[in-house]
Amino acid sequence: MSRLQGKTAVITGGGTGIGLGAARRFIEEGAFVYLFGRRQAQLDAAVAELGANARAVTGSITEPADLDRLYETVKAERGGLDILFANAGTGDFARLGEITSEHYDQIFDVNVKGTVFSVQKALPLMAGGGSIILTGSSTGVMGTPAFSIYSATKAAVRNLARSWALDLRGTGIRVNVLSPGPTTTELAQQVLGDEGLAAMGASTVLGRMGDPSETGAVAAFLASADSSFMTGGEVFVDGGLAQV
Repeated sequence: MSRLQGKTAVITGGGTGIGLGAARRFIEEGAFVYLFGRRQAQLDAAVAELGANARAVTGSITEPADLDRLYETVKAERGGLDILFANAGTGDFARLGEITSEHYDQIFDVNVKGTVFSVQKALPLMAGGGSIILTGSSTGVMGTPAFSIYSATKAAVRNLARSWALDLRGTGIRVNVLSPGPTTTELAQQVLGDEGLAAMGASTVLGRMGDPSETGAVAAFLASADSSFMTGGEVFVDGGLAQV
């Protein structure tokens, strides 16, 4: 397949999990991919696996100077940007009554503020036909015990896409949300543990966890011209969890 032949993509949080799954698929379909994240070792391992059409840039989406350096690198090396997958995120549990300012600030800073500026700083490099993909979550439309702050950030991301689709009217740039459900990632393992992962997988209609390759396939669809009449939308890859 070559739906993304010659395209340049940036994936934030691309060293592991859903971001890495998308990077594999983007490259299979012909794209050159920049992986952006905080952890050099994971990024280096990902690039070693992905090969010559991948490049790592280390930094944080909550640091404006790091984002500037990322996009300056993309401009210098590739001239412009066709696809942004704003995928970096974080989450942790805290029940109402146990929520701290630190918990709130950390999750909103990464998942909302980081997403806002990852996208805004990319716009000067994007032209008509560009695709912006935001990572949402099935939790953004569900109640989830002890996960209210994370869930609220994903509901915010959903509305960002709706509003930005209107802001981008006339530019030819599209913005959509990809919302995974229970997916086997490093973050999910850290937050849920083995028992939690098993329980979450069993809760889906399909009775299992999703694989990052499955979200990667949908990300490639949203990145490509196959989704050219989609903007402001949301696609769930959640095994039916939030759908029935």
